[in-house]
Amino acid sequence: MSPNTSIDVLIAGAGPTGLVLACELARRNVAFRLIDALPQPSVASRGKGLQPRSLEVFDDLGVVDRILAGGRFHVPMRFHDVDGSIEDHDLYEGQQPTSAAPYGSPLMIPQWRVETILRERLAQWGGRVELATSLEDLVQDETGVTATLMRNGTAQTVRANWLVACDGGRSKTRRMLGVDFIGETLETHRMFVGDVRATGIDREFWHAWRSEDGVVALAPLPGTDTFQFQASLSPDAPTEPSLQVFQEILDRRTKGSDIRLHDATWMSFWRANVRMVDRYRVGRAFLAGDAAHVHSPAGGQGMNTGIQDAYNLGWKLAAVVAGADAALLDTYEEERLPVAAWVLGISNALLAQAVKAKHIAGPRGAETFQLGINYRGHRLAQDLRTNAGKIQAGDRAPDAPGLQMNGETHRLFDLIRGTHITLLAFGEGWDSVIADIQEHHGDTVKSFVIRESEESDAVPGWHDQAKHAARNYDIHNDTLVIIRPDGYIGMVTEEKTSPAALAYLAKAAAPTWIDAAQPDARRRCK
Repeated sequence: MSPNTSIDVLIAGAGPTGLVLACELARRNVAFRLIDALPQPSVASRGKGLQPRSLEVFDDLGVVDRILAGGRFHVPMRFHDVDGSIEDHDLYEGQQPTSAAPYGSPLMIPQWRVETILRERLAQWGGRVELATSLEDLVQDETGVTATLMRNGTAQTVRANWLVACDGGRSKTRRMLGVDFIGETLETHRMFVGDVRATGIDREFWHAWRSEDGVVALAPLPGTDTFQFQASLSPDAPTEPSLQVFQEILDRRTKGSDIRLHDATWMSFWRANVRMVDRYRVGRAFLAGDAAHVHSPAGGQGMNTGIQDAYNLGWKLAAVVAGADAALLDTYEEERLPVAAWVLGISNALLAQAVKAKHIAGPRGAETFQLGINYRGHRLAQDLRTNAGKIQAGDRAPDAPGLQMNGETHRLFDLIRGTHITLLAFGEGWDSVIADIQEHHGDTVKSFVIRESEESDAVPGWHDQAKHAARNYDIHNDTLVIIRPDGYIGMVTEEKTSPAALAYLAKAAAPTWIDAAQPDARRRCK
């Protein structure tokens, strides 16, 4: 059977990872299909927290206002002890926005709402999710992937240049690719999780009861009238969830409270699986999100790590589709595989702390915010200064408020937002470099001059009046900073000539134009 459709990218799985990847491709005009085997979108709260770095991604995608409106910061935890005493904690006490990081702590929001907002954003870019559509078979060759899809009992063959598996911890695609899921299942760490309504309990706190029998908790899901029910289980406890079982656990561990559960919309049995792949790529197929790594929910890293996987891969796929060097795609595994290993480590450590203290969660620091993840030392991180500062190539690009020009005031993130590569020219003397880059790359690269003074005879620039930009980027001399589309610093130099910057951009961007005489020639998506 010959393929009856041909696309650039086939995405299997339409959870947060697949949706972010689809949005990244859609806004760059890349031809893709996003499929999911589920007959309808999930209504489960699942991962109910977005880390500050994920909020920055949603800022870039233009949906952060809707995300913030549907969630809540600093939900306090109230621990109830067997003697009737209570103890209140803000898990992120003291964690507030700064000039470099506009989102100071995680946002509690049910996963189904995140997915809803992303689906609506995708639709605005002309994309959609194909539900009840499963990937049944795939065959790779040197130029692409031939996939067999199944919908309503009817098989369809699709030809894609690239395939991305975003289909979760039980990924069928991963098994087809022959990639091992290395790790272990911890039968000693098990729990029930579900979404329920409840009477007899307030919604101001995330309530948790500690007892010899284990922990049970009710977390109010913002913008709803439901709670996420959580209960630890002993190794010999029954594993079939039901509303009656949830109620019995709650009654026993709260010593007969008046709280009554009803209207469960989702119930699940969870075991601690700590697993990851040893490679993120097989030929022309990639793995992302839970298809590549699963771990404990402690620290709220799972959904967020998948979002970052997609954000890292999306712009690279689009660039290669538009004509960039295909070697750019090798940097996806190079950068994200070590992050997955780190996430497994921190999640395991936080889970061990919670189990030891008989808590659902304990106080958290900024180590879980994913703002400190960096790609230093990898091929797309080139710091050419003799003395690199505290902020270096490979680091996340900080924000900076208060930039002024022509009576307008903007954050630096306002300038970075979009599909382009960003060039920040701090100080003077960069005119010829900016002109050379403009000549070679057009509007695939946007350049912004940042100065401490408003007065200058050179090209217009942004006035860093409060010096937030210079301070947050640790700039002390005239410096050129190249920021990748995913908000990471790619190159830093103080050399006021263009060859180094052009050489870097040759690796990270498609040429502005490809020979129109070629039958498959494309203009780079903008």
